[in-house]
Amino acid sequence: MPFRKSLCRLFLTAAVAAFCLSTPVFADAPQVRSQAPGYYRMMIGSYEVTALLDGTHPFPLDTVMTEQSSQGDGTPQNYYDKNRQQADHLLAVTFQKTPPEGSINAFLVNTGAKLVLIDTGAGTLYGECCGKLIENLRAAGYKPEQVDEILLTHLHMDHVGGLTQAGKMVFPRAIVRVNKLDADYWLSQQGEQSAPTFLHAIFEADKAVLAPYIRAGKLQTFEGTQELVPGIQSVPAPGHTPGHTAYKISSEGQSILVWGDVVHVAAIQFPEPGVTVKYDSGPAQALATRGAVFSEAAKTGIWIAAAHISFPGFGHIAIQDGKYVWVPANYSTNLNGKTN
Repeated sequence: MPFRKSLCRLFLTAAVAAFCLSTPVFADAPQVRSQAPGYYRMMIGSYEVTALLDGTHPFPLDTVMTEQSSQGDGTPQNYYDKNRQQADHLLAVTFQKTPPEGSINAFLVNTGAKLVLIDTGAGTLYGECCGKLIENLRAAGYKPEQVDEILLTHLHMDHVGGLTQAGKMVFPRAIVRVNKLDADYWLSQQGEQSAPTFLHAIFEADKAVLAPYIRAGKLQTFEGTQELVPGIQSVPAPGHTPGHTAYKISSEGQSILVWGDVVHVAAIQFPEPGVTVKYDSGPAQALATRGAVFSEAAKTGIWIAAAHISFPGFGHIAIQDGKYVWVPANYSTNLNGKTN
């Protein structure tokens, strides 16, 4: 009898163990499976600059990245086709692979007198990956109705798409400013007719998202270098588009350059700044602009705010072993109005 009881206990123990091993174990707290709000702040003098994430998406470098033809005729050729091994290596060094995940960043500047948004993200134009700018703007403590000025670096969809929702202005109070060269090109029928077919969607998107602002008399153009808002100056950076513009924000002896699309894939274009993208309206000019910006930023140590470098896109440019490198901002909770 005692033997039977022992045997029964043994079988029961084995059965319970088998059941436990075959049944999933759940934590008391389920996984959240969502990212933290996409905003990050820093101070430039007395100006508060907040990076806002619109979303991330796979960047198709295998079809988009180009380089100058070896024939010297100025015709861009597919970079990845000729340099697949090198490109994959440069990505692998930073623990990425093709296609890398690219950020779409915009930047909100509170000068104390005005609230200025530089670029608006893709909105709904890139699908479900993006369109999170307003959500992150609110998480950062602001409302779209409070934005006074919108400065556009250029008129590509991932920089203007967030201007409207369902055909209505998202920023009803804001004046929208863009370089005249970009407005004249992207908003013209002649420009669309002369452009490559793959660019036609950009022309149509620009007309749609800017239409309510144009009807309200809220679209204003500028030329060259101007102080558009006290402490915020336009800096021509042509090549990616005809009127591609960076913005230099300065306060109390400190500065940051919001440079738009000077770089699309940091892992490749810092060590190889000669790599361009097929969306560049003037590849040679874009290359020259990138070289000039890299050189000046490395020399002066100015802060950079980049649209397509991994969020939040704040950092510096340095030179190591004769090559440019991106040095991301050190995460800081210090918002006392002073930066390093």
